[in-house]
Amino acid sequence: MKGAALSSRLLWVRLNHGDAGLGQLRAMVSPGLAELIDGGVVMSRWYAFELYVELTAAIDRRWGVGDLALARELGRHGAHANLTTIYRLFYKVGTVKWIAGRAARLWGLHYDSGRMLMVQLPGKEMEMRIEGFDSPHRAHCLSVMGWSERSVELSGGHDVNTEELSCRAGGDPSCRFRFRWT
Repeated sequence: MKGAALSSRLLWVRLNHGDAGLGQLRAMVSPGLAELIDGGVVMSRWYAFELYVELTAAIDRRWGVGDLALARELGRHGAHANLTTIYRLFYKVGTVKWIAGRAARLWGLHYDSGRMLMVQLPGKEMEMRIEGFDSPHRAHCLSVMGWSERSVELSGGHDVNTEELSCRAGGDPSCRFRFRWT
């Protein structure tokens, strides 16, 4: 996967816990991930998905409760950090469904496995599916859910309600989320 998701997680730690937090995190992770924390993550570079899972789980153990629930918040933060810069113009002029359709088409720029499909439903509702992803992990599912919620908000949706319909990490053939907003 591309480094943007790793980078946004390290930014979350720095913003919320400072350099001391990065040091605490570094002490908890594998030598390979510690090297990335020290050397910095290149957003456009490809990294092993396992590093992303390890980083997300370590942050959740340190500042969450160890159930990966913080992964959802990290996904929301990632959307805000990465989408309000280079893509901000699209979010100002595009509708929620238009933005979601573009996000699905860009999946392959960020992951070398699987695909994202957006199912347009009537009104202010849509379903997102992730299919064929080689390494399903709950940390990723929750992160994508949070990223998508924040993306809906950034593109004009309010009071976003998210329902998880299925999860590939639990053995289902795809992850499916339904989003409703006002």
